[in-house]
Amino acid sequence: MNKILIIDDDPTICIMLQGLLNKKGFESEIAFSANEGLKKFGSFKPNLVISDFRLPDINGLDLLKQIKNLNPHMPVIIMTSYAEIRTAVNAIKLGAYEYVTKPLNPEEILVLIKSAIAKSGDVEKIKKTTKIEFVRGKSPNSIQIDQYISLVAPTDMSVIIEGESGTGKEIVARRIHEASARKNKNFVAVDCGALSNELAGSELFGHNKGSFTGAITDKKGQFEFAKGGTLFLDEIGNLSYEIQIKLLRAIQERKIRQLGSNDDIDTDVRILVATNEDLIKQVNNTNFREDLYHRLNEFKITVPALRDRKEDIKLFADNFLNLSNQELNKNITNFSDEFILKLKAYSWPGNLRELRNVVRRALLLSTGNRVETSALPTEILHYQETTSLADNTTDLKLIQASTERDKIIDILREVNNNKSKAARLLNIDRKTLYTKMKQYGIEG
Repeated sequence: MNKILIIDDDPTICIMLQGLLNKKGFESEIAFSANEGLKKFGSFKPNLVISDFRLPDINGLDLLKQIKNLNPHMPVIIMTSYAEIRTAVNAIKLGAYEYVTKPLNPEEILVLIKSAIAKSGDVEKIKKTTKIEFVRGKSPNSIQIDQYISLVAPTDMSVIIEGESGTGKEIVARRIHEASARKNKNFVAVDCGALSNELAGSELFGHNKGSFTGAITDKKGQFEFAKGGTLFLDEIGNLSYEIQIKLLRAIQERKIRQLGSNDDIDTDVRILVATNEDLIKQVNNTNFREDLYHRLNEFKITVPALRDRKEDIKLFADNFLNLSNQELNKNITNFSDEFILKLKAYSWPGNLRELRNVVRRALLLSTGNRVETSALPTEILHYQETTSLADNTTDLKLIQASTERDKIIDILREVNNNKSKAARLLNIDRKTLYTKMKQYGIEG
């Protein structure tokens, strides 16, 4: 029986979820705070965690980091309000499986739970690529991506895939693999953002029994599982400097060494990496090795945000409609014209991932053969372009470098110098915030 840990300080939500899960054959435990949840995590040993973002002791993102340190493969679903979509996007960057918006829809949460547990069953996270039908956009930006993929796929070049969270960087990597000579070998995806520094070396390169506390058996690393195929490293900028050195050696010498071993292992993999950070900035801030950057940057593809390819929104929405019909056992045929117009008017901070969630939720709420605007969240239904983040953004990645310093100072003042809150509002991690404060001479 699969076990689910529910962490929320709202007893009503907890009892509702527990009752639903128990009826569906799951075993569940409830915790009303992050600290209580972490204690139960160790004793209950769940297959999945569902946690609210707003908890009385620490926020959901900090809890997510602690859970991922304990078990990097543990699927975590974050519950949040729709107004906190940017927070949800940050949760995905940190390794959350998915986010779900309140008020909760029972069918939606059950679909996510079943999908998360099914995917987590592959503990080693090896993703053998079968023939996948990819949706290709028709906008100029999407056409350019297709051209770049066609050019670089037949080569063995390393590729950096840039783009905001949720834009489909892993899909681009899979398309490159599928069009390469390595397509019949493994495509192995590793989420570097979900790995602690302590576990990253073991995950990538493997370890020998007894090489560190908790290493009770020998373990192969993802380099070995990907041999002959493609290794995709998502959120590459999160790797520590020490792991970057080992990665550079693996790429240059085509050899790896397991933790606790003195023997080299030959490896043959193609490296594709993805980042939602500006790696050049990280190089300049000495957070990312320049030699590794240039070794990886044999070719670069930038995946545009969904708001910059609105011609593709209908195409992607139709695809998510078909997938959601299969997931939810529904047979809804299309969207109303007004529904599509509302989708195209929205700014999509969560990009394709947010669009997929909106379409799936809309199908759950629809009873006829067509999805109407009444199935949209209020924030999209009444969205005004004048409130776009482009006009008054706190997301540091969307701000010109010349105004970065002023924006950081303004946000720090707004949150009374709370670094964690400031980092979340700026859509960066605390380490990056401290680096930028030092760079700009900001005291605090």
